[in-house]
Amino acid sequence: MDKVIDIEERIPSLRDRRKKRTNRKFVALLIIFLTLLAILLYSQSKYSEIQTITIKGAVLFNQESYQAASGLANGDSMWSFDTRTVAQKLEKLEWVEGASVKKNWLTGVEIELKEYVQMGYLDRGNSYQIVLSNNLALKQPVTVIDGPIYSNFDDEKKRGKLIDQLTDIKPEVLQLISQIILDSEEQDADFVTLYMNDGNEVRGILSTLADKINYYPSVIAQLEKDQKGVIDMEVGIFFRSYADAYGFAEEDPIEDENAEEE
Repeated sequence: MDKVIDIEERIPSLRDRRKKRTNRKFVALLIIFLTLLAILLYSQSKYSEIQTITIKGAVLFNQESYQAASGLANGDSMWSFDTRTVAQKLEKLEWVEGASVKKNWLTGVEIELKEYVQMGYLDRGNSYQIVLSNNLALKQPVTVIDGPIYSNFDDEKKRGKLIDQLTDIKPEVLQLISQIILDSEEQDADFVTLYMNDGNEVRGILSTLADKINYYPSVIAQLEKDQKGVIDMEVGIFFRSYADAYGFAEEDPIEDENAEEE
């Protein structure tokens, strides 16, 4: 009778390969099991919850208002929200131009906002509203005035034309403006009067305001020291003293009576 010889005894390396293959399968299954276990433990721990929410770029409203608008809160699951969806929710706010949301590490959320630029304050008679670069007049109360005031611009179309002009005015010139008043009696021509922080008055037309007012620094540089008056920019650009513009004579300086007696 022929002797039966085990092939593994004849080829020992085949048995070793089989053992290695079995070990690799075991290790792979072990890694998958441990990964799933870690995910399960993480999802049930405080380390899967939002612990910090950082908001950057909030100027018009406080951070608490923006956090409420985002719908996020400390303690929420880090995996219960989509960052783009939260950003789109914030961008629906009329005063927000853009927003981005990202997850930081395991427990942090960072929100970055880009608000529309504050252009000045709309005069409502006995109150003021912040006017933004998208022509929105915020309804929130204003306690401090730190920019130009716009009077007689209740009409949104007129105010929109003003905003278009303001965006083309150089920043260093814009900060010199104290108030812009639309002539309510000349509806078609859109004449405007500007009161400057340095004491001068400027008269112009709304449609050409940016082109003309940008020359303001070079105009006042040609005036004598402490000379104030009206700068007419409606057609050309020329200067008149307040005495000439309003028809009153400038008073001579009062002499010291004691000096006369001597």
